[in-house]
Formats: sequence, C-alpha cells, structure tokens
Amino acid sequence: MTLYMLQFAYTAEAWTAFTKNPEDRTAAVKALGEKLGVRIEAFYYGFGEYDGFLVLEAPDETTVTAFTLAALSPGHIKATKTTVLMRPAQAAEAMRKATGIKFEGPKR
Repeated sequence: MTLYMLQFAYTAEAWTAFTKNPEDRTAAVKALGEKLGVRIEAFYYGFGEYDGFLVLEAPDETTVTAFTLAALSPGHIKATKTTVLMRPAQAAEAMRKATGIKFEGPKR
C-alpha cells in the first residue's frame, strides 16, 4: 500500500460553521476512509496555506482520488493537494537503484 499526504483548506463558510459548532472530524474522516479501503495514519491541523493534512495509506491513486472526491462533495473544502510519500527504507532503496547510473544533462 502507498502512503499519501492529503493537504486541505476549508472554505470560509466551513470555518464559520466550526466556530458555531466545534467538531472533531477524526471519526467522520476515518469512517469515510474505511468505506473506500483507505487507512488514516495521521490527521493534523496546521493553519497556513492549507488548514490541515492527512497521511493516508491507500492501494492506488484511483482510491485516494475517490476518497478526496467524496470528502470534497459536501462543499466545505476549497482546495486540496495530494503528495505521494515514501518511508525512509523506500527512499534508501531508490538511492541504491540510482547509484552508479549515469545521465547526461543538457549541452551548454
């Protein structure tokens, strides 16, 4: 299974609703993931360009995209960004594969 970071930004209307009715969305997000075969590894808020992020484990890009589309459907999220993540052992394996490989850059 592949890891993904899904960053999200709420709409102003969503923040208005949250300030009137504070809510921990963890259970709802995990339940959505379970319906689609996505495991939520982490869920944090950050308040910046994006309001928070999830670390998801999913079998493929189609599944993580379906999760994202389902999460967007109520209209409370205005932006998302998905990034494929690698565990340190996977990054080390990529480094080993690249060792000794020659590639010529553009001619100057």
